Amino acid sequence: MALTCSDFCKFLFAIILPPLGVFFERGCTSDLFINILLTILGFIPGVIHAFYIILKY
Repeated sequence: MALTCSDFCKFLFAIILPPLGVFFERGCTSDLFINILLTILGFIPGVIHAFYIILKY
């Protein structure tokens, strides 16, 4: 799996606001709602989940 320039932008958004990085990668799906919940419960789990989603898809 090769990383593109847009992936680096998504990683930057995922560090600043994790749901935004997931939204740019997957759109308005259940992954976004899971990430919003994780970000509310704790910022670090939201970032980890966002990185996982960006790297997986």
